[in-house]
Amino acid sequence: MLEIENVTARYGSLTALQDISFAAEPGARIGVFGHNGAGKTTLLRSIVGAHAPASGAVRLDGRAVVAGRVPENVRRGIAFVPQGHNVFPNLSVAQNMRIAGLLFDMRFAEDVMTIFPVLKERRTQRAGSMSGGEQQMLALGMALMTKPKWLLLDEPSTGLAPVIVRNVMRQLGEVNKMLGTGLIIVEQNVPATLKLVDRAIILKSSRVVLDGPAAQLSDNPDLWKWF
Repeated sequence: MLEIENVTARYGSLTALQDISFAAEPGARIGVFGHNGAGKTTLLRSIVGAHAPASGAVRLDGRAVVAGRVPENVRRGIAFVPQGHNVFPNLSVAQNMRIAGLLFDMRFAEDVMTIFPVLKERRTQRAGSMSGGEQQMLALGMALMTKPKWLLLDEPSTGLAPVIVRNVMRQLGEVNKMLGTGLIIVEQNVPATLKLVDRAIILKSSRVVLDGPAAQLSDNPDLWKWF
């Protein structure tokens, strides 16, 4: 169980999150939406412990997630993939995977490559020479090498062609189905994400303005009023 309880987060005098609370069962698929500056990325950073809340708490399986201890929180089961292609461009795909899994079970790489076959096909290729979509899949594969209970993704579709976005979303669904990994996805591509997630949370001006079934949002003819 992942619990976010009354979290308020600030950058100096700027309030990025205001009294955010929600809980998520293991394996949940959650989309987090909102305009730029709504607090979406700060929410992910607070969950993984990269940003210290001004008040409130984040708990994983009943234990506090301590800010400033990101490596420890990763080992506990929270993986964060920031926006952009977070790979080592001068290293091969296999070397990137090996680095990501240093503290974990390297044999798991074969399972990850089953979910992302392109990584097996390109395992000797230099990561920086891959396409944007392939680099995104490598970044996801590297995060999975930590065997996370929760995978936090910040704008995974940025800069990708629509057909690649569909492929990435489909494979994230496979991650959830095969490994039971919970997904929390911050995205501007709302329609594509709603096809994957079960639950939608909308942030507006640092607060939650909607938290409910994804179908409720996707069936709403006035979807964009929230943004």
